[in-house]
Amino acid sequence: MQCQETTAVAEEEDGGALIEKKKKKTLLYLPHELIIQILLKLPVKSLLCLKCVCKSWFSLISDPHFANSHFQLAATTPTHRIVFLTATSYHSTRSRSVDFEASLDSVSASLNLFFVFSEFCYDLEIKGSCRGFILLHGCFNIYLWNPSTGVHKKLPFSPYDGSKSYRDRFYGFGYDRSLDDYFLVSLSNDLHITKTEHLEFFSLRANTWKEIEGSFPYINGSDENPKKIGTFFNGAIHWYAFRHDLRYDVIVTFDLMEKKLLEMSLPGDVDYESINCDLWVFGEYLSLWVMDFDTHAIDIWVMKEYKVHSSWTKTLVLSLDGNGFHFHYFSLICCTKSGDIIGTDDGKRLVKYNDRGELLEYLPYSYDHRGSHAAMYTESLLSLPGDSELV
Repeated sequence: MQCQETTAVAEEEDGGALIEKKKKKTLLYLPHELIIQILLKLPVKSLLCLKCVCKSWFSLISDPHFANSHFQLAATTPTHRIVFLTATSYHSTRSRSVDFEASLDSVSASLNLFFVFSEFCYDLEIKGSCRGFILLHGCFNIYLWNPSTGVHKKLPFSPYDGSKSYRDRFYGFGYDRSLDDYFLVSLSNDLHITKTEHLEFFSLRANTWKEIEGSFPYINGSDENPKKIGTFFNGAIHWYAFRHDLRYDVIVTFDLMEKKLLEMSLPGDVDYESINCDLWVFGEYLSLWVMDFDTHAIDIWVMKEYKVHSSWTKTLVLSLDGNGFHFHYFSLICCTKSGDIIGTDDGKRLVKYNDRGELLEYLPYSYDHRGSHAAMYTESLLSLPGDSELV
């Protein structure tokens, strides 16, 4: 009898342990679809850490379809950062990024650029930014680089890259959604030696350059400060340019879907000097900023209806007088969600102003005579078509 009771107790205990084990198992289980939905809502930095949790998560987060879904979901509230490059020697360039929405004084993250350290990289420049990728251009190579993940790809130079004056070349980088393809665009004009004009684009998917025939009478700003970055907006790349045949400044636009070069007029009644103004994206609009060094004020114009000249509207005048800075050149980079404006003066400092022109904060990031380059980018997990390398 005692043996039967003992057996019953043992069976009851075993049954209880089995039930408890099943409960634990049930509590720990999450459907795969739910895990995907949770992960899609996390920032890039967290996802990169979570790749180490298990093989299935590594495979999921590394999947291009997951990366694209994550980017599309984050498009409504994207995480923007500013990346800046500073030459430390002829063989070394330091790269950092800062969360400008939080504070310029926040700890900036060092970024790995080891893939260009083996070459002369003191002249490395940022030439474009799109979907989390930065276009880097140097004397010897061109790279596309995702600062968030380390994915990078080396691109070949245009066949005409060495045939003209360096300042007369425009570069731009953008994405054609209809083809799911990235394009590097090059526009050059050699007025002095060969008297030739070239417009060509490089397709990441086709891995080749293609030239477009035609007349392209545009040159890139001035010798003192050629324009650095082509502005990607509304499926096209935009440059501020000088039309040398008719002697006036203009906006040159390359439509990535139609593969055509178009021209748009600047707002009237503005005293332009190419060194004092450039294009950028202000809020949801293609915009032009114009610096008046006599009054230390910046006029900001927006094109409220794309490609409609009459929609140019001056929306803001920033008076920077009395901020204590004496700079030779000032350039706007981006604006925060709250409307503060961030720019760089002489390539030495990031500065943030409110819409009344009051200086909020600044961040020195370069003391080198060779200067530095800064641009905004969106954090993403995206990779590139073709062979890419992960740092």
